[in-house]
Amino acid sequence: MSYLGIDLGTSGLRALLMDTSGQPIGSAESSYSVSNPAPGWSEQDPGDWIVALDSAMAELGQKFSEFKDLRGIGVAGHMHGATLLDDKGAVLRPCILWNDTRSETQAAQLDQTDGVRDKSGNIVFPGFTAPKLAWVKENEPAVFDQVATVLLPAAYLNYHLTGQFVADMSDSAGTSWLDVGLRAWSDDLLAAGGMDKSQMPGLVEGSEVAGTLRSDLRERWGISGEVVICGGAGDNAAAACGIGALHEGEGFVSLGTSGVVLAARDTYAPAPETAVHTFCHAVPGRWYQMGVMLSATDSLNWLSRITGTSPADLTNALGTQLQAPGAVRFLPYLSGERTPHNDSRIRGAFTGLATSTDHNDMTRAVLEGVSFGLKDSLEALRSTGARVEDLTAIGGGSASDYWLKMLATVLDVPLKLPKGREFGAALGAARLAQIAVTGCGPADVITAPETSSVVYPDKDLVDAYQDAYQSFRAAYSGTREIQ
Repeated sequence: MSYLGIDLGTSGLRALLMDTSGQPIGSAESSYSVSNPAPGWSEQDPGDWIVALDSAMAELGQKFSEFKDLRGIGVAGHMHGATLLDDKGAVLRPCILWNDTRSETQAAQLDQTDGVRDKSGNIVFPGFTAPKLAWVKENEPAVFDQVATVLLPAAYLNYHLTGQFVADMSDSAGTSWLDVGLRAWSDDLLAAGGMDKSQMPGLVEGSEVAGTLRSDLRERWGISGEVVICGGAGDNAAAACGIGALHEGEGFVSLGTSGVVLAARDTYAPAPETAVHTFCHAVPGRWYQMGVMLSATDSLNWLSRITGTSPADLTNALGTQLQAPGAVRFLPYLSGERTPHNDSRIRGAFTGLATSTDHNDMTRAVLEGVSFGLKDSLEALRSTGARVEDLTAIGGGSASDYWLKMLATVLDVPLKLPKGREFGAALGAARLAQIAVTGCGPADVITAPETSSVVYPDKDLVDAYQDAYQSFRAAYSGTREIQ
């Protein structure tokens, strides 16, 4: 018996096969592209997801005999995407992705509508799903009139797997249509955006059964018996399941393309004025909150492109000993920002540049700026009552020892590094499938990985970085006055 976790990412799909003891058996990956037909637009063809899925399934079937004994599948997906289907289940237009900002005006209008923040528990960000549909209604009315069902990316993959329209709570919480406290579609929120409940998929918890694998797919993939498809999760909720962040105070900081500070919550405690996201967790009776910055390692990648130096070479040149904050400040808002500013138009900036400024100074400034942006999110989380005493560090940026030392010092919390490389969204999705199939308690399956090491704050530099953080905040305020 085996379980499969699928991580439907923005740039590719990853499928992880897991055994009954929770150990990874093997994985397969397949990539696809993002289309940017206009400034601020970000779209994807859902058909590419299916092609990637078929490729990954074929590879797993060829490499691992355990694949034929598959009994459960969980799908994690990038959140907020609007996949629009007609009354026959056909895709009407490319999926509008989470990092698409065209619906800024519609988001602001919805956010100012009475009761929207109260019921959804969140600010209506331009990346959320509801304003995307409002944009389609205003700009593509012929498409909008044909919309019979709206599915998030993970729910669309569930539809392909089962033939049923089903979504999980954690993913649906990022639409601005879900009453996040009640864990149900809200008629009032739907009406505010010109939608109704008939256009929404059925709701299940991420660890519950959503359906079974279509017989034609089971036969094509060479699977011997019935396969349960669970509700699955949004990518960050699934990542929380992968690193065992289930209970109050457990969480992670992710240094990926975007940056995330996430904390699990035992109760529903929304604070939309902070620009913190408050979403349902992937298991019943739990929620999570997170602060999100849009350009984390993307900021370092940008510096890499303009200097012609790889990100690894840029950070390696700083050595291993954490230095005091530099004189150069970097505002990491290359694509706008969510937490705490909720500003899609703000852009990045360097301040304090001098004729003596070199590559190392700029690299340190970028690392500091991203770290300060993540501290913004941590402080916003704490303002809601979240208890954060340590965090697990994940994401590509966590490969830099220097950056980890800096981040631990800026946040002033220990950062735990998980042992091994299988602890992300795909593992979390496979764990949710195991719970759905076996009926095990979530806490028995969603456990923390072994810690390989802990990076502690440099106590000699905590105060200096706190002062630099205040300087960063002042630089933000000054730049906003100019912009």
